[in-house]
Amino acid sequence: MLHPEEQLRIIKRGAVEILTEEELLERLEESFKADKPLKIKVGFDPTAPDIHLGHTVLLEKMRQFQDLGHEVIFIIGDFTGMIGDPSGRSEIRRPLTKDEVLKNAMTYKEQIFKILDPEKTHIEFNSRWMSGMKAEELIRLSSHYTVARMLEREDFKQRWQSQSPISIHEFLYPLIQGYDSVVLKADVELGGTDQRFNLLVGRELQKEYGQQPQCLVLMPLLEGTDGEKKMSKSLGNYIGITEPPDEIFGKIMSISDELMLRYYELLSHIPVDELNELRDGIKNGKVHPKKAKESLALELVGRYCGREAAEKAKEGFEHIFKEKGLPEDVPVFHNNNVTWLPQIMKESGLTKSTSEAIRLIKQGAVSINKERCNDPDKRLSEGEYILKVGKRRFLKIILSSQPHQ
Repeated sequence: MLHPEEQLRIIKRGAVEILTEEELLERLEESFKADKPLKIKVGFDPTAPDIHLGHTVLLEKMRQFQDLGHEVIFIIGDFTGMIGDPSGRSEIRRPLTKDEVLKNAMTYKEQIFKILDPEKTHIEFNSRWMSGMKAEELIRLSSHYTVARMLEREDFKQRWQSQSPISIHEFLYPLIQGYDSVVLKADVELGGTDQRFNLLVGRELQKEYGQQPQCLVLMPLLEGTDGEKKMSKSLGNYIGITEPPDEIFGKIMSISDELMLRYYELLSHIPVDELNELRDGIKNGKVHPKKAKESLALELVGRYCGREAAEKAKEGFEHIFKEKGLPEDVPVFHNNNVTWLPQIMKESGLTKSTSEAIRLIKQGAVSINKERCNDPDKRLSEGEYILKVGKRRFLKIILSSQPHQ
């Protein structure tokens, strides 16, 4: 185990705030002397099935704690997910059904081990202690926090002032998240900056239950490929870790040089000293940003898809953008009955739904034989077409009146 000061230096990389740094150093020193790992708690509500790079900011910090010898507890909030986190919400969030939560939770379990060490990861579902909680126990838990304190929270305060409805069950969310820390006796909890209030509730509840309050490590919300808004699937500025290798590679190559350095800090495994050298090299012109971006793309695609796939994605990217050609392995879609373009895009796997295809067409992101298509009602007649979506996705369409053999 590294010396506590060195551990703290690694933990601070990319963090926005540590509450408090002095307390965390004390915990690390106690852990070091006793040769006993700290309990690091992180919770994810499975509100969507896929994990993108924005989620991995916390996962990468969790992996750092694992590599430093500490115990990581990954909480899948199957109970809290049915309430819905009100953080940053201007209206009541639709609670998910138990079936929706459990379905998403299974994909989370499959995806997190692309980053975390499965041998060192303890997975918990907070329904284990919450589903059996009796009504009087929930009332007792609620007595440890006041409505006034809840209304100090910025999003609740804004909704109260604008007379927008706040449901009672939304007050339960931070209480239950905080109670998770009590049950697990967490030493440290990680979360995004939007989770600051919820994590502080955990500290307060631990004090109420006679425990030493957890330290907090707050990580930034990763900007999406547009470099402005938080990475989000609904905004279309995300990079999913289960996307095809060439898609991940191409999206990383498309980000700005400034955003690239932020991705390096939060997502790359290169040492801090090497990262500082990279920054200096780009600043003084000794390192070309494109080369640095290429190295980052290779690292991330290699991590999620394998090194061989990363190298092939790099070759494909160069082929498309340097030679202005098509990928050698462009997929082919044969059909003899579907002619509606959005349906073709869905059935060929280019999009997950016709609604997504319609949105892309309306945004001007789709072209047919090098001509942009803005008509979501477009139907193709018999023949061969090259369909391009965005800058990197291609599909050869063969429509025939005869079934494909």
